[in-house]
Amino acid sequence: MNTTDTHEEARQGEALCIEGQRGSKKVYMESYGCQMNFSDSEIVASILQKEGYVTTIDPEEADLVLLNTCSIRDKAEQTVRKRLSQFNVLKKEKPEMKIGVLGCMAERVREKFFEEEKLVDMVVGPDAYRDLPHLLNDLEDGRKAVNVLLSKEETYDDIEPVRLGGNGITAFVSITRGCDNMCTFCVVPFTRGRERSRNPQTIVEEVKNLAQSGYKDITLLGQNVDSYVWYGGGLKKDFAKASEMAKASAVHFADLLHQVATAVPQVRIRFSTSNPQDMSDDVLKAIASHDNLCKSIHLPVQSGSSKVLKEMNRGHNREEYIALIDRVRSIIPDCGISHDMISGFPNETEEDHQQTLSLMEYVKYDFGFMFFYSERPQTFAARKMVDNVPLEVKKRRLAEVIERQQIHSLERNHAYIGKTVEVLVEGFSKKSKNDLFGRTSQNTVVVFPKKNHQSGDKVWVHIDRCTPATLLGNSLD
Repeated sequence: MNTTDTHEEARQGEALCIEGQRGSKKVYMESYGCQMNFSDSEIVASILQKEGYVTTIDPEEADLVLLNTCSIRDKAEQTVRKRLSQFNVLKKEKPEMKIGVLGCMAERVREKFFEEEKLVDMVVGPDAYRDLPHLLNDLEDGRKAVNVLLSKEETYDDIEPVRLGGNGITAFVSITRGCDNMCTFCVVPFTRGRERSRNPQTIVEEVKNLAQSGYKDITLLGQNVDSYVWYGGGLKKDFAKASEMAKASAVHFADLLHQVATAVPQVRIRFSTSNPQDMSDDVLKAIASHDNLCKSIHLPVQSGSSKVLKEMNRGHNREEYIALIDRVRSIIPDCGISHDMISGFPNETEEDHQQTLSLMEYVKYDFGFMFFYSERPQTFAARKMVDNVPLEVKKRRLAEVIERQQIHSLERNHAYIGKTVEVLVEGFSKKSKNDLFGRTSQNTVVVFPKKNHQSGDKVWVHIDRCTPATLLGNSLD
């Protein structure tokens, strides 16, 4: 559960479109899961646009329906299965329509969805989007359309994404793909492959283009942004073999942050996601040294118990994580910190759970994403560990974690009362067209009366009340 319901990762699915386009063929897309999937959908839209497709918000008029899927939790997979069944009902009325599954579920479900249940016509993995034109031709010719091969090089760094939906203010830019960390609970290394980094020149160019198009808040994306490294190739294993000269000129994540922040000084820059063992003080100092690098870090911990962290293969223990939190607070005193937390991992005891709650008391996170453990196929935990914490215990522990986070979120937000904060307006409040909402540098949501302000404005707002998820106030002008 996320205590800030406007955060992008909380969205279960979203139809993505561009209004006002004209073309001979129409594609309808839904994306599920993390921000990376939404970013990938924009890459897919760019590839399909060159094939004559335009996007639509109405699946009934689509020639092609694509679901960009997530495998992180079972709930997301069940949602996709339900949607596929619904689209197949529509297909009975429009048999020429094609249905495809993209992304992280592709390889794992291809036999079941494609051959056994015949729910889809096409299955495409996250590294195979360039093959979409050929796969669509295969469909037209009556051939099987499947490509789930993982790549060691693909970053799509030469493809300018088509910005879908959104508010025209915030955008995502992928800087890495894949992951090498092999956390025992996580399916990402099996669905997205080896970790590789994008050419920094293409990243800076994409960010500058977004700024010129009016975007004001850009998030750099990767499964583990802190391990970003570029020396002329993307893989860490290649970096180990590089010459001393190449190593000396390598671009690391802190270097990339300096480059991006300097290139677009009027644009807010965020990033997600970080892994604690890879976050360096150089990154923290870079954030502190640029006004437009947002003072907000998403720093997943997953558990407060060193024993559980070891079994998760997280690469850090409780003490190391706390030391990192202390450095963040020292170098960036006003930094907002959020987290991911899993309750009920195999062999988690009540003492382990209490250590998680005590860690939360120490950090007092601004908000978090909290779930109970669900076994994911292919992972080490699924293959080698027994899911031995009863469901009712998982749910009770998760409820206690969520309750603790609600208390801390309210405490963090209450500290803003009486202060004035700068807010980048992103749109209307969900509850009233008379109010606007936006975010602070710390990623805290603020709602205030519209007056003469509009999306894209930076507004100083005096905070006079709050909820655990939202600051409420009035603008000074």
